[in-house]
Amino acid sequence: MDLEKLKKDALEVEDKIVQIRRKIHEYPELSYKEYNTAKLVADTLRELGLEVKVGVGLPTAVVGTLRASKPGKVVALRADMDALPVEEMTDLPYKSKVKGVMHACGHDAHVAMLLGAAMLLVKNKDMLSGEVRFLFQPAEEDGGLGGAKPMIEAGVMDGVDYVFGLHVFTKYPAGVFATRKGPLMATPDAFKIRVHGKGGHGSAPHETVDPIYISLLIANAIYGIPSRQIDPVQPFVISITSIHSGTKDNIIPDDAVMEGTIRSLDEGVRKKALSYMEKIVESICGIYNAECKVEFVQDVYPITVNDPEVTEEVMKVLSDISKVEETEPVLGAEDFSRFLQKAKGTYIFLGARDEVSGCVYPNHSSRFCIDESVLKLGALAHAALAITFTNKK
Repeated sequence: MDLEKLKKDALEVEDKIVQIRRKIHEYPELSYKEYNTAKLVADTLRELGLEVKVGVGLPTAVVGTLRASKPGKVVALRADMDALPVEEMTDLPYKSKVKGVMHACGHDAHVAMLLGAAMLLVKNKDMLSGEVRFLFQPAEEDGGLGGAKPMIEAGVMDGVDYVFGLHVFTKYPAGVFATRKGPLMATPDAFKIRVHGKGGHGSAPHETVDPIYISLLIANAIYGIPSRQIDPVQPFVISITSIHSGTKDNIIPDDAVMEGTIRSLDEGVRKKALSYMEKIVESICGIYNAECKVEFVQDVYPITVNDPEVTEEVMKVLSDISKVEETEPVLGAEDFSRFLQKAKGTYIFLGARDEVSGCVYPNHSSRFCIDESVLKLGALAHAALAITFTNKK
């Protein structure tokens, strides 16, 4: 691989990559509705001469294929495309023109970087062997079905040997690559606890089965799971994020509903926590004669686990491009995890923080922005990994 030539070519396409990112940023689209983004992607890939398929598993999913003249491995590169229901509060000249919708997690950058990688690989096709598949995935932010699973069921990972993904992250300075071997991101279990009691007058609580009081007991007990039931060295979080009940100050209601999330990096820990939660709810509701139900979202994103050997080589490749750090696991979640269940690979964070320009806000913030100088590095990283791993013996 002639990395110096790739670096030079990346500089030449940098303006195109930035323009693509800004266009997508101005017109963000929510999960499952990425129609204009998908069209931009498909049109760009066709202009580059790639084989393009649209509607692969979902209407807005796009797959581009580049085949080399030499036999080799099959490498898949993935970018997610969807935005978030967030009102943008930046002063960027290309800020969102869609009310209440914003690329607050950097998926616009992911699309632009992967298209940039396609440009680099087409120009340097002689460095490739085998096949590169460019996976442009909808609905990563959905958190339930997501976009990866339908694409996999449609066959996008059939025959794939290695798979890689990049995510911009303002936790790290611009240009720093960060990843780790093994578990990187969590499983995002979502729960809903319904408490049905017997309402009545606020002055006579003894005549009621108070669902708010029972919910408070449940909440307090649930928050004891991490500190008293789970090994404290295990990365693990339970957060109750929503409680709804009641209509008036002097009425004890019939019902209360709590919702929240559980994040874990170990399947055994996860199962233990879910079991404890069910036991807590059943026990407390039994004591107070309430009817209760715990519901967990089914088929959640798995733990994101990087292949250790592949990741070690990935870090060597990236170290020739920019600084590389070994990150601690994070309790965010990613349906890229589903791709990693089908082929060896690595998920990588790309630092995009820049104090001077004010790009210091976290992903999902209404003021989220990135240092756009990292876009060429992301494109270069995708291309270098594709070349390295399609040529693996």
